Amino acid sequence: MARVKREVDLEDLILEVKDKSELMVDLAYSSLIYDNRRIAEEVYDLEDYVDSLHQTVYRLILNKLRKGEIGVDESLILLRLVDSGEQIADAAREIADVELRDVELHPILRESIRESDTVFSRVEVSSDSILCNKTLGEIKLASKTGMTVIAIRRGDRWKYGPGGDTKIMAGDILFAKGPEDGEKELVELASGRKKKI
Repeated sequence: MARVKREVDLEDLILEVKDKSELMVDLAYSSLIYDNRRIAEEVYDLEDYVDSLHQTVYRLILNKLRKGEIGVDESLILLRLVDSGEQIADAAREIADVELRDVELHPILRESIRESDTVFSRVEVSSDSILCNKTLGEIKLASKTGMTVIAIRRGDRWKYGPGGDTKIMAGDILFAKGPEDGEKELVELASGRKKKI
C-alpha cells in the first residue's frame, strides 16, 4: 500500500511541474503585455519553485530505478517529461525578464495591446473583504465584474484554473483578467472598500 502512495506522489509532482510551467507562461506574457513588474516577479518566484520540484522528481525517479520499482524506459520517459516542464518554466522566466529589464515592446505587441480591452490584475484579498470565505461560484465574480480568476496563490501554494467550488481566503493573491472597469471593481472588493458585488 505504501508503494502506491509513493507512485501517486511522483505523478502528482510531475503534474504540478506541468501546471506551474503553464501558469508561468500565462503570467509571463501577461506581465509583458500589460507592463506589470509584480507579475513578472511572481514568474521568477515560480521558476525557483519549479527548479526545486524538478530536482525532487529526479531524485524520486532515480531512487525508484535503483530499487527496481520502475524500468529504464519508464524512467527515461518520466525524466524527459519533467525536463520539458522545467524548460518551459525557464523560457517563461526569460519572457518575464524582458519586462523586468524594461525592454521596449516590439511594435506588433504594442499595437495588439492598443486593440485589447483586457487587463491582467494581481490583487491581495484583505481580511475584511466581502470575498473572504466565499467560493468563486457564490460570488459570481466573472459574470458580475467581467474579471476571470485564472490562478490563486495562497502562501507558497498555487491553484491554477480555479473552479466555482474554490474558496477565497484572507491573504490570497488573485490573478485575474478582464475589462479595465472590472479590474477597478475587483481591487475595491478585494481591499474591503466595496462591500457589495
